[in-house]
Amino acid sequence: MHELRIASDLASMVAGYASEAGLTKVDRINVSFGQFIQIVPDLFVAAFSEAARDTVASGAELDIEIIPAELRCLGCGSEYKPTGDLCACSICGSEEIALIHGKELFVKSMEGE
Repeated sequence: MHELRIASDLASMVAGYASEAGLTKVDRINVSFGQFIQIVPDLFVAAFSEAARDTVASGAELDIEIIPAELRCLGCGSEYKPTGDLCACSICGSEEIALIHGKELFVKSMEGE
């Protein structure tokens, strides 16, 4: 369950951002994950709740956005979204691809006092 490690990292990031912003309590966190991070949102919320216990983000509500993966074929140059588990180019079938989007993890915004 890699959600716990990511949740722990997020709790640390939020604590740092809150300190920089002078927040003593974080109520809501809007976070984005790339599709290839492969988190399970319900598991992540539970993991974050545990990781953030006794921190400024304890009890904070999480809003999770999943960013769809997007790839670029290095053979023909087309950009596409993979379907299912297949990542080969949907135009030429090449497996030489570059990731454009899909591995992101960032805090979009936080609300608190």
